[in-house]
Amino acid sequence: MKIENKKIAKSKSSVAWLTRQAHDPYVERARKEGYPARAVYKLAEINDKFRFLRNGQVVIDLGAAPGSWSQYISREFPKTQVIAMDLLPMKSIDRVDFYQGDFTTDEALEWLNEKIGDINVDAVLSDMAPNTTGHQKTDHLRQMTLLEYAWDFARTILKPGGVFVAKSFTGGTTNELLSDIKKHFEKVAHIKPAASRKDSVEMFIIGLGFKKE
Repeated sequence: MKIENKKIAKSKSSVAWLTRQAHDPYVERARKEGYPARAVYKLAEINDKFRFLRNGQVVIDLGAAPGSWSQYISREFPKTQVIAMDLLPMKSIDRVDFYQGDFTTDEALEWLNEKIGDINVDAVLSDMAPNTTGHQKTDHLRQMTLLEYAWDFARTILKPGGVFVAKSFTGGTTNELLSDIKKHFEKVAHIKPAASRKDSVEMFIIGLGFKKE
């Protein structure tokens, strides 16, 4: 692969990333199956293990761009209503409603209310991740902040028995946050899917069987 951008070409980390992408079986598989990113196989593996997705649900996908998770749900569960939200733009996907913006704002919540009304949702999924700095403690704190935002959002709209899936980092959540999540679910588990890169610190927390306060 010839790198036209000279600045990128000079960056050893960029070259290493491009080389890894070129030899990544999940990247090639996603390309062949028409998904915009390899992240789809993380959700597929989590669902294969916990079996929480099914037709007829209402599912919210936070940090959805470029759209792999939403596209997977739309393909595999065509009767499910998928609502995707992200700060970044995302290409249109069949049977997926998309909001571009901050999901914590009043405007986003008003838009969401128009889509689902008083219906509580079956699952809130979050693959949100911060722009990493390379400093482990800083990156971990940023990820925990996003996880807290996702959880605060989920707890207000999940229906009893609902599911929460969110990206975390190795080292897990703070004790206080984990304790709060455990208090609201019948079962809480952590998983690092095989599709996560071996050198990645990402993992996912899964809450099954939401309990309203």
